[in-house]
Amino acid sequence: MVRRAIKSNDKVRVGLIGSQFISSIHAESLQRCGHAEIVAVASPTPAHVTDFARRFDIPNAFTDYRNLLSMDDLDMVVVGAPNDLHCAIAVDAASAGKHVVMEKPFCLNLAEADQMIAACAHAKVKLMYAEELCFAPKYVRLKQLVDCGALGKPTLVKQSEKHGGPHAAHFWDVERSGGGVTMDMGCHAIAFFRWMLGSPKIKSVYAQMSTQVHGRKTKGDDNALIIVEFANGEIGLAEESWTKLGGMDDRAEVHGSKGVAYADLLHGNSIETFSATGYDYAVEKAGGTKGWTFTIYEEIWNYGFPQEMAHFVDCVRLDLQPLVTGEDGRAVLEVLFAAYESARTGQKTIMPFATNAAKPFDLWGK
Repeated sequence: MVRRAIKSNDKVRVGLIGSQFISSIHAESLQRCGHAEIVAVASPTPAHVTDFARRFDIPNAFTDYRNLLSMDDLDMVVVGAPNDLHCAIAVDAASAGKHVVMEKPFCLNLAEADQMIAACAHAKVKLMYAEELCFAPKYVRLKQLVDCGALGKPTLVKQSEKHGGPHAAHFWDVERSGGGVTMDMGCHAIAFFRWMLGSPKIKSVYAQMSTQVHGRKTKGDDNALIIVEFANGEIGLAEESWTKLGGMDDRAEVHGSKGVAYADLLHGNSIETFSATGYDYAVEKAGGTKGWTFTIYEEIWNYGFPQEMAHFVDCVRLDLQPLVTGEDGRAVLEVLFAAYESARTGQKTIMPFATNAAKPFDLWGK
């Protein structure tokens, strides 16, 4: 195991594992961070990884991530690989002495989560969970309202993420992804609830799931409602969909004893546009740009990705405690399993929930 000593004024040398949509966001976000330098990327398709490295001016490109991990001057890896590879990559990275940023969802099951946490703890490297909603500027301001008492005691927190379906093919395959829209996007809402409320103990989870539109593409759920009941009486309600056309929709609400706040992550940061001809780009997952659209600007900044990556870089550079850790990723995964169990039984799942299931979908699979 080789780990470079990092001084506070050093740049953190970063390797990306993955070269699809989310890794492009990671690359652009890290390039906005003055304390980070992307030195390598790994992805199994030679032409694709070479093009990715050229596009982002990354000096080293590998088709085997283990070659990337063997670089002595590499400090941290950011993992944007398919869900079923997360555990092996995290364990290998820890063995190589590299700090780990793991994209959501954390991994396929709780045993893998425990293995990842243990490996990173043993190697004394940081395991950080990439939940960008905790860094999105509008949601950060919403949390400040909650924390300062502006809304009184929170009673209901809602978070909704809806679009027409995922970018990459592996998300449709429950064997690789672990589940459907609940696994893909419900993980955002669960992490959001815990962050917004200060990580209170979860009492129960209830979920309703269905495959409404994409039955030819996936066995997984493409619509879901998830109710998370906290021990102090607060309720979290997640609304998730892969069947909403017209581009990304991401919203949150906090209802309290003395007020209420509504935060629309993207529409309030957009330009209402009518175009008879269409144009280059409106917003993530928009089906087209003719007619009325909302044109986003500073998209990844509004999502919180550059702020997230800058925070993780500072955690490595200054030895800080991450805002979202591997333990947080595991806690979210436990709720995802509980949600799929609830969707199967039609009953609340009482927390904590222990399971040996290989992936959340196995508890609900039709």
